[in-house]
Amino acid sequence: MQECPSGFIRNGSQSMYCIPCEGPCPKVCEEEKKTKTIDSVTSAQMLQGCTIFKGNLLINIRRGNNIASELENFMGLIEVVTGYVKIRHSHALVSLSFLKNLRLILGEEQLEGNYSFYVLDNQNLQQLWDWDHRNLTIKAGKMYFAFNPKLCVSEIYRMEEVTGTKGRQSKGDINTRNNGERASCESDVLHFTSTTTSKNRIIITWHRYRPPDYRDLISFTVYYKEAPFKNVTEYDGQDACGSNSWNMVDVDLPPNKDVEPGILLHGLKPWTQYAVYVKAVTLTMVENDHIRGAKSEILYIRTNASVPSIPLDVLSASNSSSQLIVKWNPPSLPNGNLSYYIVRWQRQPQDGYLYRHNYCSKDKIPIRKYADGTIDIEEVTENPKTEVCGGEKGPCCACPKTEAEKQAEKEEAEYRKVFENFLHNSIFVPRPERKRRDVMQVANTTMSSRSRNTTAADTYNITDPEELETEYPFFESRVDNKERTVISNLRPFTLYRIDIHSCNHEAEKLGCSASNFVFARTMPAEGADDIPGPVTWEPRPENSIFLKWPEPENPNGLILMYEIKYGSQVEDQRECVSRQEYRKYGGAKLNRLNPGNYTARIQATSLSGNGSWTDPVFFYVQAKRYENFIHLIIALPVAVLLIVGGLVIMLYVFHRKRNNSRLGNGVLYASVNPEYFSAAD
Repeated sequence: MQECPSGFIRNGSQSMYCIPCEGPCPKVCEEEKKTKTIDSVTSAQMLQGCTIFKGNLLINIRRGNNIASELENFMGLIEVVTGYVKIRHSHALVSLSFLKNLRLILGEEQLEGNYSFYVLDNQNLQQLWDWDHRNLTIKAGKMYFAFNPKLCVSEIYRMEEVTGTKGRQSKGDINTRNNGERASCESDVLHFTSTTTSKNRIIITWHRYRPPDYRDLISFTVYYKEAPFKNVTEYDGQDACGSNSWNMVDVDLPPNKDVEPGILLHGLKPWTQYAVYVKAVTLTMVENDHIRGAKSEILYIRTNASVPSIPLDVLSASNSSSQLIVKWNPPSLPNGNLSYYIVRWQRQPQDGYLYRHNYCSKDKIPIRKYADGTIDIEEVTENPKTEVCGGEKGPCCACPKTEAEKQAEKEEAEYRKVFENFLHNSIFVPRPERKRRDVMQVANTTMSSRSRNTTAADTYNITDPEELETEYPFFESRVDNKERTVISNLRPFTLYRIDIHSCNHEAEKLGCSASNFVFARTMPAEGADDIPGPVTWEPRPENSIFLKWPEPENPNGLILMYEIKYGSQVEDQRECVSRQEYRKYGGAKLNRLNPGNYTARIQATSLSGNGSWTDPVFFYVQAKRYENFIHLIIALPVAVLLIVGGLVIMLYVFHRKRNNSRLGNGVLYASVNPEYFSAAD
């Protein structure tokens, strides 16, 4: 491996091992001409990511937009410069803080006069670095400062002490006359007297500044900005081209001289630290060749906490029939120290249409798809029917639909629409608040039979106790220091609403956030739709029996229907029992059964699918006593008629046979009687 991956560095020059970098990995950049000129943001881009620059840096920035932040992005990682650093005619610069990591100037190559740090003619340069948080060493060479009218000499002297160059410079290397002549280098200090905070406001007041001539005081300017850390300086993010990271507010002098000036800063963020300082705006006052002014130290103040925003990206999935896994992300605005979350969950009632719909009508067969425990879809299919015109075989044009068929298609479309809306609302989007439904009147229904009327309505007007809009209670738990939890002891294949609230350290006083919620359904439980206990039967008159069975105790959602498979020694027959019929009668009646031995098995069908068939139950249908008498009454006349008819036929045949025997072979031979011949013959 020729190079280490990103974030790693070789462990020694001859080592083949890579170790993680402590901070940014070292990157050495070298200029062919030994001197790199930075005169624009584009030229600074060439140094992006460099930590060691082999050569000299010449900075000459005269114009540009957002110069300070752009230079910090591209040159902020430079730690070592092997040659010299020269800043010349950079009128756009207010501070050198964009070189925020520079800690060593080796001075291996120096300018004429043995200068390794050279600052000349920078009209707006006011600060070098924040020396309270800076360690910079100039190993070899001297410093030179000239014609920097806003750079105070005290700032230059402080750099001498920090960099270790004190005593190297001659008197002419740091000219006190042309450095800082237009700066307020000897300023009075403004002291804050009071600060009051709320969640989005800060009220501050300060001592009234009284210059020697009160007429020289014009107003005050308050500067403030967000400061996550207490390391900002007055010149951070500033350049001479108008860019400034500080917000500025002008404050007029109070009309009463005895009232301390102050300001209300509003529109702030809760639980955010701000840096604030104040400057006095005065006429130019020159004392001993120096301009006097007044400004405060930078004050760090934090706004009060507030209720956090809602948790983000709440997701839930089921890993079993009794558990839901819930994950979320922290709120975008904690507005305090985020402490814990409140998780609340509530079982959701089934949609009322599912209770009223008759799944046994119109040959509807529920077909379900369950995808990874997250989405369940129910479709309804109809048995295919072949249309034939005029009794002819083969395909032909479609026959005109009757009004009954059109009405059935309309009802089918309405059912599909309602059910799809139910699934969509339950799984993908929050369930809206629903109004209490009026209690439906009980309708007269007939007992199911083998010859069930297939044109019955799709829905029953029957009141189911479970259908009444039930408000299930909420349960809740507290989750500390993590963004996930597992909710247990849930019902199988049941829809739940899960609410997540974020709470910060002021929750006892302010309360927690509004909820972000999600709907999720548990997975179906194996065997939950099986019918418990035995199936029993009772004989009924008219060659019928009544089957009874218990409901599944904890089914997967809602039981939609039951299917009965029964028969004697011939092939089995099937009977569908709707939920409404079972809830009304507690079983089903099988009618018009022929006498004989039968077996029957029952299967429940829920929202998640079919349960197992029960063990077969055996029953016997006896023939009725009066049926033999009726058969005899019917058979006796028929037998008599058959006997009489047979005798008549026999007599007829016998009579014909006797007549034929008298004629011999049945041929008549004619002869002439001579006595009857006429005389003429």
